[in-house]
Amino acid sequence: MTEKTTLVVTTIAAPNAALRLLAAGCVKQGWDFIVIGDQASPPDFQLEGCRFYSLTEQKQLDLEYAALCPVRHYARKNLGYLLAMREGSSLIVETDDDNFPGEDFWLPRARQRKASIYSGRDWVNVYRYFTDNHIWPRGLPLDHINDPLPDWNTLAAGQPDCPVQQGLCDGDADVDAVFRLTQPLEVSFRRDRNLALNPGAWCPFNSQNTSWWRAAFPLLYLPATCTFRMTDIWRSFVAQRIAWTNDWSIMFHPSNVHQERNRHDLMRDFIDELPGYLNNNSICQSLAELELSSGVGSISDNLRVCYEMLVRAGLCEERELDLLDAWVADIERGGSTIGVATRF
Repeated sequence: MTEKTTLVVTTIAAPNAALRLLAAGCVKQGWDFIVIGDQASPPDFQLEGCRFYSLTEQKQLDLEYAALCPVRHYARKNLGYLLAMREGSSLIVETDDDNFPGEDFWLPRARQRKASIYSGRDWVNVYRYFTDNHIWPRGLPLDHINDPLPDWNTLAAGQPDCPVQQGLCDGDADVDAVFRLTQPLEVSFRRDRNLALNPGAWCPFNSQNTSWWRAAFPLLYLPATCTFRMTDIWRSFVAQRIAWTNDWSIMFHPSNVHQERNRHDLMRDFIDELPGYLNNNSICQSLAELELSSGVGSISDNLRVCYEMLVRAGLCEERELDLLDAWVADIERGGSTIGVATRF
């Protein structure tokens, strides 16, 4: 069976230069391209090479999640993932509307690839393995940004199983508001390294340039009852914890996109990131202590356990569990049993 790749983006912008490049590349490569709009999206969005879903069109989809997801939230991107799954994708690639793809963005992707392997059971500032700049990824606890790391040459080499892979982003890289408010930013990450984090090692990853293979599709779930700046970060922590139960590693690979960041209010970003600054350490400690089941078929149940913990901690609202139930139900109804053990 031919492998099917789908690119998923959410936007409130009119077609811009980055979206046009993404659409043209998808046409050339034979990828599907799904763009999910929101309340502020232009009503006349038209871009050849993509399928755009307005808020009205999303509500007409045969998806339980579409009726529950709040408007004006990045988590509406979940609908794009569900559509890609329902349409038989074997690989979902996601990015944002301000990322410009390089030529290597379109190269074939492999779930298992040669990499250096980090096997510690601690926080890892992955960026420091790809640049000498003093920089750290959004979501890394501030008290760990200067933690010492083993020398690159001491890391073991291998070809681990990595059904979730984070590509870095040159230019206006993904850093937190503390960095942006205090330091200049323009970075080009080195392109000669792949790094895989073995179970036990933590590093946040984002939704700006990430590849997901079919076995890991349920882990794409973005929580909707937290802030915009934490939804993909907390998703990454949950995904990492559940990946450990399947002996999966999380891959970080060189940049194949260049970001020209959309305009942001940095103090608003800072406020939205406060729950992470205050809680990311404790979130991951609590996730590590959870008793989860092994096997791909247990992913949905493990998701429930993880998000129940976030609800108990007051970091997500109770209705997050209803959204998660709808997510799993839509995956089931779409004909996929990947990661689905039982209906909640």
